[in-house]
Amino acid sequence: MMDSYRRVLRHPGALRFSVAALVARLPISMVGVGIVLLVQAETGSYGVAGTVSAAYVLAQAAAAMLQGRLLDSLGQAVVLSAAVSGFGVALSLMMLSVEQEWPRTLTYVFAALAGASLPQVGASVRARWSHQLHRPHEVQTAFALESVLDEVVFAVGPVLITTLASLWHPVAGLSVALAVGVVGTAAYAGQRSTQPPPRGRRRALTHSPMPWSVIGPLAVVSLAQGTVFGAAEVVIIAFADEQRVPAAAGLLLACWAVGSLVAGLVTGAVAWRRPPVFRVRLGMLALTLTMVPTAVVAAVGSVPAMALVMLVGGLAIAPTLIATLSMAEQAAPKDRLTESLSILHTGLTAGVAPGSAIAGFVVDHYSVSAAFLVAVVAGAAGTVAALLTGRTAAPPRQPHPHA
Repeated sequence: MMDSYRRVLRHPGALRFSVAALVARLPISMVGVGIVLLVQAETGSYGVAGTVSAAYVLAQAAAAMLQGRLLDSLGQAVVLSAAVSGFGVALSLMMLSVEQEWPRTLTYVFAALAGASLPQVGASVRARWSHQLHRPHEVQTAFALESVLDEVVFAVGPVLITTLASLWHPVAGLSVALAVGVVGTAAYAGQRSTQPPPRGRRRALTHSPMPWSVIGPLAVVSLAQGTVFGAAEVVIIAFADEQRVPAAAGLLLACWAVGSLVAGLVTGAVAWRRPPVFRVRLGMLALTLTMVPTAVVAAVGSVPAMALVMLVGGLAIAPTLIATLSMAEQAAPKDRLTESLSILHTGLTAGVAPGSAIAGFVVDHYSVSAAFLVAVVAGAAGTVAALLTGRTAAPPRQPHPHA
């Protein structure tokens, strides 16, 4: 199974830029959790913590499309270097505003600025793979590899930041997230020889048309996926706190990520007979169904049972994300590929915001068990969107390989 991954990693520079991108993406899994931990510790409210986190991810979603367009037109080295500088300053000010009890409005503003400037490394590295590889099945393997590395990020990040928050201070966790993000992004952006060639400022005005018939419905599916992730993240933290083992939150989220990682490894090694649209639809249905038992387990109050449920539920995540991104990669024109992938990331991150905020409200006013139903409802909505996606998707830009 690993031969498929070895083949794509043998391409010149591939291993170096993929590893750098892995480190650069760690803040994606750490900052959202870190904001919840820090704000909740200072204010005592999961609702406030969820809304500050929502400001961060909403701003990230709003700016992702613009950053994606700039990445295509100006190049990854220039845009990512500028973005990570702004991210470092804004996140530092957000932490300071919470610790020094500045007006809450400033906390929201700095959180939003940090989210808006978060480097779009996930979309960038996939665009770089698409530029380096020319066979469709190799591109799918590379996308699967990056999805697996995403799960490594989501397995390591929450454990690291919750451990630092529990044993030391929430600021320590966010500081580590900031440091690894800056170092990783700088290392990735510095590898100019493998980046896609920028199309330049003049050509940015005459780019190819966006295939909205494919990208639009996929963005809605991504929105639902993000809502599931955002809700689960906040509720898992609340569940662990309710069980008086707050450090278990990172381990439970890691179980979810490990299940996804295993499924992603298998997905990337297989030449699928079914097109990506079929896997998007099946994956969203599976993601919804696997969230149902979490509400029951939360009512029972068993941490080991929750770990098992999250592990099984994670099996639906990576295959669905890989299929979604593969559909976009096949349909998007090369000169707008990063922008197209950023649109899906926009949907994903935009969904995290309402998911975390609504789940935090339900935890504060009802119960942890009821809050898990937020993820179930979001998954059901995503399943409906996935079914509609199959009706509007255009033929892929390149033929899909068969087994």
